[in-house]
Amino acid sequence: MSTPGRGLHGRVLDTLGPAITAGEYPPGSVLRTDELAQRFDVSRSVMREAVRVLESMHLVASRRRVGVTVLPQTEWNVYDPQVIRWRLAGADRPRQLRSLTVLRSAVEPVAAGLAARLATPAQCAELTECALGMVANSRGHHRLQAYLVHDVAFHRVILSASGNEMFARLGDVVAEVLAGRTQHDVMFEEPDPAAVTLHVQLAEAVRARDADRAERLTREITVGALQELDVLAP
Repeated sequence: MSTPGRGLHGRVLDTLGPAITAGEYPPGSVLRTDELAQRFDVSRSVMREAVRVLESMHLVASRRRVGVTVLPQTEWNVYDPQVIRWRLAGADRPRQLRSLTVLRSAVEPVAAGLAARLATPAQCAELTECALGMVANSRGHHRLQAYLVHDVAFHRVILSASGNEMFARLGDVVAEVLAGRTQHDVMFEEPDPAAVTLHVQLAEAVRARDADRAERLTREITVGALQELDVLAP
């Protein structure tokens, strides 16, 4: 039984969003809301709400007497976590993972250098706690999800502790790429021990206010992530 309101338009989005990002509806395709409402067996108001969400992501544009037009990828809000999630679920996953990891390699080293200068004692402590959590969950089967929780939190702290609000807003983007790698098995069965050690050393560098070392270690982490993709998602 479908849940009313938000649940219904969410069901529509879970089908239409991935279909658009996968190219099943090429740019310029016109979607008729009446036809879609019939197809998904929902009311027009539910369909309009789903379209509004897709518009907010710049996946479609709605115009009177024209309908809902699918926009080209150049118009999409590619930083939207849901758009990232949909793209990672499709055939474009390898390219999307590489694009996001290259973004990380450009931003995170700089953010880590700033964090080493600006992080509060509480943020330093949180980084250490996250790194230790990664160590504790880096061995043994069925622990990747627990490892992921600490890994995501670690990188959120780095971006936030940079003191740059633009970097901090990329926390959701980094969370999606890390989660996507785990969810879609673009990870080794156990995290690379060298990468885990680098995270511990990075927490230490931030706490020691060693900006150059923090930046260098983060660059090693992101380069390692790109090398993993060469093997797992060529």
